[in-house]
Amino acid sequence: MEKSSLNIKSKEFSEIFEVKEGIPYFKTYLAGQWIGGDEWQEVVSPIDLNTIAKIPRLHWNQIDNTIDFIYKKGRWSIRDTPGEKRLKIYERMASLIDRFREDFINVLIINNGKTRASAEGEVNASIERLIRADLDVRQTKGDYVPGDWSSETLETEAVVRREPIGVVLAVVPFNYPLFDTVNKIVYTTVIGNAIIIKPPSSTPLPILMLAKVMELAGFPKDSFAVITLPGKDMNNVVADKRIQAISLTGSTETGEEVIKHAGIKQFIMELGGGDPAIVLVDADLVWAAQRIVTGIISYTGQRCDSVKLVLAEEEIYDNLKELIVKELAKSVKVGDPRDPSTTVGPVIDVKTADEWENAIKDAIEKGGKILFGGRRIGPTYIEPVLIEVTKESLKDMYFYNKEVFASAALLVKVKNVDEAIEISNGRRYGLDAAIFGKDINKIRKLQRFLEVGAIYINDYPRHGIGYFPFGGRKDSGIGREGIGYTIEYVTAYKSIIYNYKGKGIWEYL
Repeated sequence: MEKSSLNIKSKEFSEIFEVKEGIPYFKTYLAGQWIGGDEWQEVVSPIDLNTIAKIPRLHWNQIDNTIDFIYKKGRWSIRDTPGEKRLKIYERMASLIDRFREDFINVLIINNGKTRASAEGEVNASIERLIRADLDVRQTKGDYVPGDWSSETLETEAVVRREPIGVVLAVVPFNYPLFDTVNKIVYTTVIGNAIIIKPPSSTPLPILMLAKVMELAGFPKDSFAVITLPGKDMNNVVADKRIQAISLTGSTETGEEVIKHAGIKQFIMELGGGDPAIVLVDADLVWAAQRIVTGIISYTGQRCDSVKLVLAEEEIYDNLKELIVKELAKSVKVGDPRDPSTTVGPVIDVKTADEWENAIKDAIEKGGKILFGGRRIGPTYIEPVLIEVTKESLKDMYFYNKEVFASAALLVKVKNVDEAIEISNGRRYGLDAAIFGKDINKIRKLQRFLEVGAIYINDYPRHGIGYFPFGGRKDSGIGREGIGYTIEYVTAYKSIIYNYKGKGIWEYL
């Protein structure tokens, strides 16, 4: 296998790194300045665990000064940029990402271990999200409230306006570094907030490249920054009173840790998931098997909306089991993501593969039976696994109680929708669910009782560009992401009351 290395060709990006002994040393962007470091963090490719770059490890004084500068100046620069100009900036960003498409695709393949199809999909979604920023604007309006509905407020009226909250911290996950950053930038800044981006330590490179795109597109230079700092050193940042809101996508454990230190702020948190797919007796089983398998193996299961639990009514259980196994055998080709024929690339690191392997052992010890896959092919390469388990043993299994961020699904036979609801709701997570079938009464019952944020009928869960809002219940998060919907969490209401008493404007009976 050819050694993994970056191949960034556009001259514009050459300004943000310097190659030393064959390794690019990237700068990071701090509110108008590209900054190197006296300490460096290694960036490793999951393809072969080769060091592909180094990024600065910032000190607190650098971050403190950056937050202060953005709080005092940058939050007003973006707010004082007219909305129509912000939309034009997003359009220019979309155009530049398209222009640098191959560089972004290659970096997502090398840094994330994505297949080319997955990397192309992320680039396309990022472009579309920027173009569709105009849809967010529809949710920026306020209200007019007449005062004549209370004797106390007669001859008054109010305008309720929505204002930018100020400075938003965006904590980005490793799995969709380009798209998730674009998404957070749009819904944060379209209303006029400044943004500080905390990239994932494992996959920061697409975000540093995006910062260059923002600069080239004319985004107010003092209104954004990218702080390269390990997550374990973020406590001072999340607790900073100058940051008024935190948008975080990551694990439930990370979300809990942030809330513990952050204090009183507004939160948008898209946390742990792993979704159930419920298959009814009248479902199109071939279609269901195809969609479920896609939901299991897409990006090696490293998606919060990945299918982790398949619940099938007993009448069709055996047929569905056979179809899913056949579809997995047909669809899965584990290998180097640079190979166009590969459908399943590596997981992000050795630790993730270790957890996946240990969870399989746990499931087998508790009576589970492997129906497909389950082999560890290399330090970061795994074969997606389907494990048959009984509903009696299910709730003690690691896979049921934890979100394992890799391709794995448990297959369970249920008597009816009531058992499916009980098993689905028994997990600590409540992100999405999928239902395959035609019986509207069963589907309606599932819709009513499933404790999740989104339900996909005859399809596998996927959030896409957020055209439809998504977000979890229980330990899966706080708030909603989606075009127009997240504006609520990065704005503040302000009521402006006008008193016209005695001015002769109203003549009430």
